[in-house]
Amino acid sequence: MAYFIVGLQVLSGIALIILVLLHSPKGEGLGGIGGSANLFTGPSQAEAGLDKVTWAAATTFIFSSALVGWGIIRF
Repeated sequence: MAYFIVGLQVLSGIALIILVLLHSPKGEGLGGIGGSANLFTGPSQAEAGLDKVTWAAATTFIFSSALVGWGIIRF
């Protein structure tokens, strides 16, 4: 059971890194200072789905990290 939780933690951590990198940037950063920023557009369908998957991976990672960190899961 402990190896399953640690494996789940590693896989969700890797998935979280990949999913965050797949997101499109929300603002224009320093490039938006002189021009018009695109701040008030809503997320597309693909972006909304990607948000849900990212939140699921983040929740899984945090939950498994808490189990291992608090010593609930022991080897």
